[in-house]
Amino acid sequence: MSLPRHSGYKDSGTEWLGKVPAYWDVSRAKLVVRLVTEKTDRRSNPVALENIAGWSGRFIPTETEFEGEGVAFEPGDILFGKLRPYLAKAYLADSTGEAVGDFHVLRPNAKLVPRFLQYQVLSRDFIAMADGSTFGSKMPRVSWEFLSNMLLAVPPRDQQTAIVAFLDRETAKIDALLAEQEKLLTLLAEKRQATISRAVTQGLNPEAPMKGSGVAWLRKVPAHWDVKRLKYLVREGIAGPYGSSLTKSMYVDSGYRVYGQQQVIPDDFSVGDYYISEAKFGEMSRYRVMPNDILISVMGTIGKAAVVPEEVEPGIINPRLVLYRVFEKLISPRYLQAFLKNQTSQRYFSLAAQGTTMEGLNMASIGELHVTLPPPNEQQQILEYIHLENGKIDALYTATERALSLLKERRSALIAAAVTGKIDVRDAVPQELAA
Repeated sequence: MSLPRHSGYKDSGTEWLGKVPAYWDVSRAKLVVRLVTEKTDRRSNPVALENIAGWSGRFIPTETEFEGEGVAFEPGDILFGKLRPYLAKAYLADSTGEAVGDFHVLRPNAKLVPRFLQYQVLSRDFIAMADGSTFGSKMPRVSWEFLSNMLLAVPPRDQQTAIVAFLDRETAKIDALLAEQEKLLTLLAEKRQATISRAVTQGLNPEAPMKGSGVAWLRKVPAHWDVKRLKYLVREGIAGPYGSSLTKSMYVDSGYRVYGQQQVIPDDFSVGDYYISEAKFGEMSRYRVMPNDILISVMGTIGKAAVVPEEVEPGIINPRLVLYRVFEKLISPRYLQAFLKNQTSQRYFSLAAQGTTMEGLNMASIGELHVTLPPPNEQQQILEYIHLENGKIDALYTATERALSLLKERRSALIAAAVTGKIDVRDAVPQELAA
């Protein structure tokens, strides 16, 4: 879409706006926006940061119950998330309610169309400026003092209405395309999971004779396969250190690695920066990882599995992992990893999870998992098949992610151009929509 520019421009006086149309006003936020601070303990319509989608301002319903006082808001107010402003959370209220948590509740005066203000504060350059001003390293917040002195573009109200109509229409088109791409990502992830599950439970030969597995959730497996509990396939199993034997206070800047979910979830042993000293490593040698060990996450995010690579820095596991060493004449570590990733294994882990405040697995329940056991040469064939098929899926996944990224960039650039007057959209929408 090619849109015209305005006939003349002036310097806005701020980097984030750049040059704006010569006849637009530029005003400090505190002159056109009031900070609402009136507290209320009513709970008719509480809105928290978790209820707001980043960059779009879309409301996300949750079942969370909130306590304490909130800031009362009215229709047309903007709830701007002051905590971690890079998340770009700004909600346009369409009813009365209560802002609970880290919000600046902004009430525009008659010079600003509320929806135009929302688009402006969600502009990438506005967010960048707000984020660059934050204080606090762990919980960065943008202050009202800073926001109130930021310069805002204030076009004539009829142009604000036209810009809103234009952006509502165009972002709706982009959002529909984004939804389609996100749906495709979900389908590709499901296809990857189905590819693994089918290969490790049914094999690669659809004509192979089948037999009952003796396990309800496995159903039938190829007749020449065995099915064994995991505990009979491993020669050693080690739970990560608990209690006071390993605490974060023992970590040092360099030394021997401490491996955890940071490596297991992405299956990447090159990341991470937790270390213990040589002396501590000597004390905890029982928990040392070796090439071809299977590491399984057992707390919080459960059932993720990774195989320790041949080239790995010496280190130990942390309390969130368990470690298994398999009988490699019976089962390939990589095959076991693939089996642990399949849908039936993940359902088993979900059912076996224990704990009240956090999902958890123990070694007893993991050991009872029934594992399909093809002959060693067939295990290798299955792994090669999975690698080939997942390579195709990965290529599609990467292309889809790239398309998503480009669409998000397009959406962001369009908003930025419209709210700062870099494009003139007055003739781009029907008059009845711009009125």
